[in-house]
Amino acid sequence: MRDLLQYVACFFALFSTGFLVVATWTDCWMVNADDSLEVSTKCRGLWWECVTNAFDGIRTCDEYDSILAEHPLKLVLTRALMITADILAGFGFITLLLGLHCVKFLPDEPYIKVRICFVAGTTLLIAGAPGIIGSVWYAVDVYVERSTLVLHNIFLGIQYKFGWSCWLGMAGSLGCFLAGGILTCCLYIFKDVGPERNYPYSMRKAYSNAAVSMAKSYTAPRTETAKMYAVDTRV
Repeated sequence: MRDLLQYVACFFALFSTGFLVVATWTDCWMVNADDSLEVSTKCRGLWWECVTNAFDGIRTCDEYDSILAEHPLKLVLTRALMITADILAGFGFITLLLGLHCVKFLPDEPYIKVRICFVAGTTLLIAGAPGIIGSVWYAVDVYVERSTLVLHNIFLGIQYKFGWSCWLGMAGSLGCFLAGGILTCCLYIFKDVGPERNYPYSMRKAYSNAAVSMAKSYTAPRTETAKMYAVDTRV
């Protein structure tokens, strides 16, 4: 059961890390809505904007200005949050690989490997926080901007909704939470693995036999004394 839970957490950690990285470096955080008057599909990402012609399928992309240039607060903070989530998720996934039972790293120290899995789970939980904050905040900002234009009857010819890159960011963050929760909560399931459980079977058997013999030697005087008191009582 312990190994199965580790593999499940590793599966979620792998795909969650991939989703976060793909979401950060793709261009479809915003896409023009169906009610726009555009004859092309416009996608805006964190780093560039791409336009795909609806007739011939030709796609052109324009990078934003230098990273040192002035950008909207939404764009700058989302970049920072997503890059932080990528780094933490990648570190957590690599740490989890070292803690897997099938990986020949510290094979004679199962207690340490459990601790490594716990550290990986904690890191993944932390990684999910900036990921979910950045993606949800970006999506909410896009929705509020569009709703404001509709509420004030302002039509600019093109309106945006959040795209699949934003969805990937949310999915990757939730996957990090799930993988981290499995690893951290299952530390209590792993509590049967500890330093006292790492002795070979022969040593445990010798120890148990010695304990039995000591118990017998300790209880023998009490048995003789009990017999004496029983004799005195009968007399």
